[in-house]
Amino acid sequence: MVDVHGRCPNPFCWTGGRSARHYRGVAFFLTLLACWLVGAPGWAATVERVDVADNRIVIHFDAGVAQASALLLAAPNRIALDIDGAGPGGTAAASGAVVAVRQGAHGTQGARVVFDLAVPAIIASGGFDGDGRTLTLELRTVDDAAFARAAADGRLRFLPPFSYGAAAVPARYVVSAPVPPASHRLVLPRVYGDDETRPLVVIDAGHGGVDPGAIAADSGLREKDVTLRIAKAIRDELLASGRVRVALTREDDRFLVLQERYGIARKLKASLFISIHCDSVGSGDASGATVYTLSEVASDKESARLAARENKADIISGVNLASTSPDISSILIDLTQRETMNNSATFAKLLGREAAPLLPVKPNFHRMASLVVLKAPDMPSILFETGYISNPGDAAFISSAAGRKAIAESIRRAVDIHFARRLAAR
Repeated sequence: MVDVHGRCPNPFCWTGGRSARHYRGVAFFLTLLACWLVGAPGWAATVERVDVADNRIVIHFDAGVAQASALLLAAPNRIALDIDGAGPGGTAAASGAVVAVRQGAHGTQGARVVFDLAVPAIIASGGFDGDGRTLTLELRTVDDAAFARAAADGRLRFLPPFSYGAAAVPARYVVSAPVPPASHRLVLPRVYGDDETRPLVVIDAGHGGVDPGAIAADSGLREKDVTLRIAKAIRDELLASGRVRVALTREDDRFLVLQERYGIARKLKASLFISIHCDSVGSGDASGATVYTLSEVASDKESARLAARENKADIISGVNLASTSPDISSILIDLTQRETMNNSATFAKLLGREAAPLLPVKPNFHRMASLVVLKAPDMPSILFETGYISNPGDAAFISSAAGRKAIAESIRRAVDIHFARRLAAR
């Protein structure tokens, strides 16, 4: 620093006779350089606007962003959304579960948008659109305990679609594989149990044939083998109870497309569909079982596709919708599927309660996702991730006789209570 006369009061400063104006210019340049080196705001995009309607939040950007992540904060209940590569700005209005929206810079490379909640609500699903300039979050109201469990689970991350230059010319290549001829009919499996008055439970062993599923890096254990052994253990446990009939979508190492899996259950008029899988992560020590049911967002889209089909006969428990108008068909399918989703969620919570004493389960055991195998509109369905095949401890448990017994017993208990409640409600 120099004084007004161009002299430097610091004894370690050498001015060499330069003017004060010169040193003020040098100082300004060095300040700009320092700001650049430590990281001035590097926003490539800006939040254009935030739309909140009922249980949906849509964030619009004026350009693509790098990524976004969300976390739940309690006392008071909030959703904090951190966006990399975008600065705050634009308009925002609250609605539904969201009572206020606040924005601000988050570090030097992004923005934070905070949504104050009137009631506890979690993010049921979310994702970017095709060009990465719109992020949609679907909310679901929950109780305080479920909100606390979801908050403890950490961040949810959302990545925009990958694009390495719009002008890039895609490589041309051809991949071929032998495909067996179409049979034009669905081969139905054996139903175990003679009493046709008993409800039917269909157990689906995930993956199979050319699709091995997840593979344990340390042991080479394949998901398709583990799920088949677990499915057979569940079959034996349910049959021993004498309360239900059971069918398996596959009893050997064969490949089934996803639609065939729940299609078999619907053809058999099953009362419950359980798809067995093993979870996996590329790195980390994640462990514990989880259960998935169909998300509300996905069900709405599926309902629209079902209602649009030309042949709508026998689409809902044998009710012929072919003569109804598209609007009425859509409403009937939507109502049926919403009831089915509620029944699925009820069974998932029941399974979590019965499984907790018998096997390791994650704190947020019940989750929702848009999974094709769960999209039967008129049959309660769950996907049971029995453990992490990528975790040596989980893999050893789910591939052991004791682990299979524990999984089968937890499902048998849940199935017994589920159908006992339905019988009592008649």
